[in-house]
Amino acid sequence: MTDPGPPPNAAEIMESVNDTLQGLELEPRETSEILLFANRELPHLHTPEDSYFILGSYRDPYLRRLRIVQNELDKRIGTYPFLMADLPELDIDRLPVFRIRFTLLAAHADTIVAVYEQDAGGEVTELGKISTTPYFDKSYVLPRDYTWMTDQNLDTEADVIAAAATIYFNDDLDQATAEKELDSLLAAANKNDIRLTKSDVIDRLEEREDDEQAPVSYSWVHLNEFRLFELHNRCFAWSSQDDLRNIVDKVP
Repeated sequence: MTDPGPPPNAAEIMESVNDTLQGLELEPRETSEILLFANRELPHLHTPEDSYFILGSYRDPYLRRLRIVQNELDKRIGTYPFLMADLPELDIDRLPVFRIRFTLLAAHADTIVAVYEQDAGGEVTELGKISTTPYFDKSYVLPRDYTWMTDQNLDTEADVIAAAATIYFNDDLDQATAEKELDSLLAAANKNDIRLTKSDVIDRLEEREDDEQAPVSYSWVHLNEFRLFELHNRCFAWSSQDDLRNIVDKVP
């Protein structure tokens, strides 16, 4: 088979790889493998179709939810939704290939959609990447059981109590920080004419049954990143698989 040669934007590709590897000097074979991957996969992202790079955990059962998102997006006309797991690996043992593949795919995809159900695993790294430039403006997060933290989404007392639970029961926060966050939450709720005091909220939280089924628990770092996306109207929460199918419609 004839060598297709380097892609026309090879210099741009290698510049982005150089940035993500912090200027690490590459061996000729490594450069060749990277350009081969780019030649094979990036043309799919440069067609009239809208490409969607789907992020999340590849472990079961979380992978099933990524497939739901992929299938829903695939129902649209002229779309190419894909997972990194479905693409060939880079045959480069020495280098952090995840960083390279992620950088190339995220830079060239039209939209990034990330599904979250836990606060561990590789999704943590991905969330940190897509919440910053240059990926933030084209990224959407779909966190399971996320409770709204901003005033435009606090419509009922139940919303406030759910949001308060993520603060009150969060082991990452000391007491002073938790109280400050609760005060901020209640101030936002009061703007929506929801009159609850801090003691009201704490009393109701303490009344929870020990065996009550808990929602997905996220670290405070996760919650802060989700809040950023929420403020930009690019955070869509879900609880069930049917919810997930429905909210995919909100992703442009």
